[in-house]
Amino acid sequence: GAPTISIFLKPPGVIPPGGSTTICCSCQGDNGNFVLYKKGHQFRTLQLRGSRAEFSISNATQEDTGPYSCHYMDGDTVLARSETVEVMVQEFCLPKPALSVLPGHEVPAGSYVNFRCTIAHSSAGCFLYLEGRVKPLGLLSKEQDDFNLAHVHKGYEGRYSCQCFTKGASLEWSAVSKTLDLVVR
Repeated sequence: GAPTISIFLKPPGVIPPGGSTTICCSCQGDNGNFVLYKKGHQFRTLQLRGSRAEFSISNATQEDTGPYSCHYMDGDTVLARSETVEVMVQEFCLPKPALSVLPGHEVPAGSYVNFRCTIAHSSAGCFLYLEGRVKPLGLLSKEQDDFNLAHVHKGYEGRYSCQCFTKGASLEWSAVSKTLDLVVR
């Protein structure tokens, strides 16, 4: 049973120049180090405190853009490798979207939940993020601006946000919405 590593951005999403994000790595181990790789090259090492390491990126520039992954090491031995998370640094040109959830912030297990990301732009698509996940949960397009979760359970609990973009000559991004916390009873 090799340990497994999870990796995610906190907060998730594209960040603006000068903005910040944290790359979080966690592992079910207790005697190793986390080594952060960027574009396949060793980038930073953190001694383990508990089962989690956090690598901060502040005052972000285009130099910070790229794929990152974590290796969990014991000496020179790689015990586990994470998936890859993409850090993207882009100017925000679109208005900030608003995220809403129905029927509400607290729902009983097994219920149906509907997320809606609203932006004042005719052709924007939006990503729905759940903090702690490597990839967005879903892509919301203008044709389908709701994201539905059926039969929710404790695994769906957490902090949600959305971020929108348009595909023209180049990708244009919005800021990330305010976060919403979903509680499953």
